[in-house]
Amino acid sequence: MRFKEYIQNKQELFPYTFDDFIPANDPVRIVDAIVEKLDLRKILNRYKNLGCSSYHPKMLMKIIIYAYLRNTYSSRKIEDLTANDIRFLWLSGMQRPDHNTINRFRSGKLTGTLKEVFGQIVQFLVEQKMVSLEKAYTDGTKIEASASRYSFVWGKAIHTRIGKMADQLNELWAYAEQVTKE
Repeated sequence: MRFKEYIQNKQELFPYTFDDFIPANDPVRIVDAIVEKLDLRKILNRYKNLGCSSYHPKMLMKIIIYAYLRNTYSSRKIEDLTANDIRFLWLSGMQRPDHNTINRFRSGKLTGTLKEVFGQIVQFLVEQKMVSLEKAYTDGTKIEASASRYSFVWGKAIHTRIGKMADQLNELWAYAEQVTKE
């Protein structure tokens, strides 16, 4: 039998970096670029020059935003990802904050600024033409193909629907803030 060579602890002449294993178009690179451009002065001003050194807020922002992008909100799961997932290891620069640090950052340093940070992210994505805000879509909306007099949507109904979306977003923000406090 013939198998491909398998040497688990093989030494390479030129060692690899995590950068070598993450594709150029991977979303983790977009998160990295976005956070590098964010204005984090409000968050930085919340730190004091006392005690031992802290994890850099940019690094914590990167891992939290990328975790949220992957629908991961639990601080314990984020902690596990920073220890085991190559993308999180790359984002964190091999630093491994524990779940308490992640929670304290979310509930302390990010209090009242998370909405603004996500606003900056959306603005960056629009400027880079990665998203467009010209049209709004909702999930579950049915659009009928026939043009009968009962199948069109009134302008007032559209404005009502947009208002309901705004209310749902505010409820989502309230829920997100509640989760980060726990």
